[in-house]
Amino acid sequence: MQHIINLREANQYLSRYISQLKTGDEVVITKHGKPVARLLPVIEEQALSEDQQAALQRLRARSRKGYHLGGQGVVRAELHE
Repeated sequence: MQHIINLREANQYLSRYISQLKTGDEVVITKHGKPVARLLPVIEEQALSEDQQAALQRLRARSRKGYHLGGQGVVRAELHE
């Protein structure tokens, strides 16, 4: 859920709004009616399992090699004959 508050309210009740972030809520702070900041909860990254790490390493290694899509190479000089 998104809460829209003004800067004065954010100053007075910041700890209250920080607590709301723990439940996944979002807080938008306004100044003179215009949004100036957004507070979002920090989402912890999940660690990958050993199998997932190995799969990621294989994927990265394969990506570095590139993919052959078939077809033939093109020589620039032959294009203009």
